[in-house]
Amino acid sequence: MVRVRAAVLPAVGSPLEIAGIDLPEPGPGQVRVRLAAAGVCHSDLSLSDGTMRVPVPAVLGHEGAGTVVSVGEGVTHVAPGDGVVLNWAPACGSCHACGLGEVWLCGNALTGAGEVYARRSDGTDLHPGLNVAAFAEETVVAAACVLPVPDGVPLADAALLGCAVLTGYGAVHHAARVREGETVAVFGAGGVGLAALQAARIAGAGRIVAVDVSPAKEELARAAGATDYVVASDTTARAIRKLTGGNGVDVAVECVGRAVTIRTAWESTRRGGRTTVVGIGGKDQQVTFNALELFHWGRTLSGCVYGNSDPAVDLPVLAEHVRAGRLDLGALVTDRIGLDGIPAAFENMVAGKGGRALVVF
Repeated sequence: MVRVRAAVLPAVGSPLEIAGIDLPEPGPGQVRVRLAAAGVCHSDLSLSDGTMRVPVPAVLGHEGAGTVVSVGEGVTHVAPGDGVVLNWAPACGSCHACGLGEVWLCGNALTGAGEVYARRSDGTDLHPGLNVAAFAEETVVAAACVLPVPDGVPLADAALLGCAVLTGYGAVHHAARVREGETVAVFGAGGVGLAALQAARIAGAGRIVAVDVSPAKEELARAAGATDYVVASDTTARAIRKLTGGNGVDVAVECVGRAVTIRTAWESTRRGGRTTVVGIGGKDQQVTFNALELFHWGRTLSGCVYGNSDPAVDLPVLAEHVRAGRLDLGALVTDRIGLDGIPAAFENMVAGKGGRALVVF
């Protein structure tokens, strides 16, 4: 048993508490990891406020990377001292979705979130928020939840590969299938949105329009690859059509998860255009369309889970982009913080400030 500091969610809607927790040694098929860094993702906020449900009390954090401390019986693909990226949604390989090759939709990927993995000092059981509990100095995870850090990727930056980059890159390349020369609009310039902008640039998109409520994010968005920047308003769709000769973009990528933003993204595409929804919204966010407009515009609206990515396949591809200088992981990060800074990072996300906050241990 080892005691480490962690950010604990005691109950849905409660503030996070920075506390000592007791981690057991890894059992068969498990790995203990010392975290180097963990990204603060909007999904963590959605877990804390109840938009997404997980068992509590829990240690949140699902985007992380670190060094293997020890392994349990039967673990052979990593060893103590190896750098690893945490994979919060490991595919089981045997469910219907996995059988179709759609591993990002695995029906069993989050079963580990319901298990007890650690305890508070008073003996209270703790769950790993999205399997990996990365908001802690160390964690113990299933072996399927760790993947070796590819060569040439700094360990702390590698944390971003675990969610923001896999999601943003995958939304552009796997879900929307952006082709060279196409026009793209990305709604939301947070961590995932900035990754999507870089991915659109890598795909060879022509005009790339970034949309956000904050004028302060324009410089970040343009550095990521945006050719144009639109401050969100009730005329956003009209502004995007004006930038594209009156037609609208070929592809819109929505990284916010609000009904009005999804609807605006759809209206911003050309006739026959494609909208990919990445943002996670609540059940109260109802998006409406009438039957005639669905017929007339011929547009496609589709959801996207984890960038429709297979981490084992996509991490080496992303690493090659990093090594070649096409993908700048550090450019996604606007704040480097400690565990104590996570509540403030949540507040910044609610206020729409900054890109990715990275907890550095």
